Amino acid sequence: MNPLIPQERHHPGEGPGDGTLAVRAGLPEPVKHEPTLPGPVFAAHFHLPGEPTGPYTYGRDENPTWTHLERAIGTLEAPGESGVETVVFASGMAAISAVLLSQLSAGDAVVLPADGYQALPLLHEQLRAYGIEVRTAPTGGDAQLDVLDGARLLWIETPSNPGLDVCDIRRLVAAAHAGGALVAVDNTLATPLGQRPLELGADFSVASDTKGMTGHGDVLLGHVSCRDPLRAAEVRRWRKIVGAIPGPMEAWLAHRSLATLQLRIDRQCATALGLALVLAEHPDVTGLRHPGLPEDPSHAIAARQMRRFGSVISFELADRARAERFLEELRLVDDATSFGGVRSSAERRGRWGGDAVAEGFIRFSVGAEDPEDLIADVLRALDAARKAVG
Repeated sequence: MNPLIPQERHHPGEGPGDGTLAVRAGLPEPVKHEPTLPGPVFAAHFHLPGEPTGPYTYGRDENPTWTHLERAIGTLEAPGESGVETVVFASGMAAISAVLLSQLSAGDAVVLPADGYQALPLLHEQLRAYGIEVRTAPTGGDAQLDVLDGARLLWIETPSNPGLDVCDIRRLVAAAHAGGALVAVDNTLATPLGQRPLELGADFSVASDTKGMTGHGDVLLGHVSCRDPLRAAEVRRWRKIVGAIPGPMEAWLAHRSLATLQLRIDRQCATALGLALVLAEHPDVTGLRHPGLPEDPSHAIAARQMRRFGSVISFELADRARAERFLEELRLVDDATSFGGVRSSAERRGRWGGDAVAEGFIRFSVGAEDPEDLIADVLRALDAARKAVG
């Protein structure tokens, strides 16, 4: 057992472990001759004689395939709790927007991370246009506490993307709630198997399920989970208003993918830490970040609140040319902008603009390849890049 890797806190008698939860989550009661996981329901409308009662009336409001997936994600977000509600969306940005725009009104103030997901600044513009005050502060050092006074909502992203800083969720939640603010946590990088924001006191747990939750790079999806039925109803109403609904096929594929979540995440997290330890010794690598590294600035906090440290690593190479050549030399790693998938991917993050990173900054998402093969490929590519570029 590697002491650097958080172990699942599961003992007999405490309820199912993560693997069992992932495999069984959201499945309906078995019916003879019916599939274990019913196929996707494609329906714009449902038979509805008389008064419009019952769960399914119109395809923009509810769908049985969504219901199974929402129950599954709720089980993973808060195992053993019956009161958690989950709302699925067409993308992670749809889920993020739904929380912010359903909870904030003109005159409110919101605190957002200054180093968060690249699309957040687009929301800054929209929120300000609606008369909402936007405050920002970095994730590291719990700096958002300094601009929290009087805010209506605190938005946390931990670990942050792409810098991988970590903040103390419990501490920030306590301060926000003391001041009357709600707290939402973007949990995309960690997934519910890495940390459970609702258990740490957050009001909303939000994620882009396009990433680690579905893990195959073929589905766009997002979700919001919360305990308060009023808040859940507000988020669900926003989904209805803007129509940011997932397709039944995407929802079904996502549910199917959850069955391997624990297997995927454990393999990816273990390999990510192994690769990070190797990169820490490489002379061409600087600015290495991974919450699982004992010397990482965020390790102490991450070890207290995270159950797994995640599959993403960030580091810097000398310059843009060296980074580009490194990516070209990789054979087992896709040059792609997403993360959390079974196939490793990496990119020079600065190519998009908007992130405060160096030209040689690399965000590396570790997949499910054999660790020895992946590490060998990375080391070979680093050496090749040095020889080619100097």
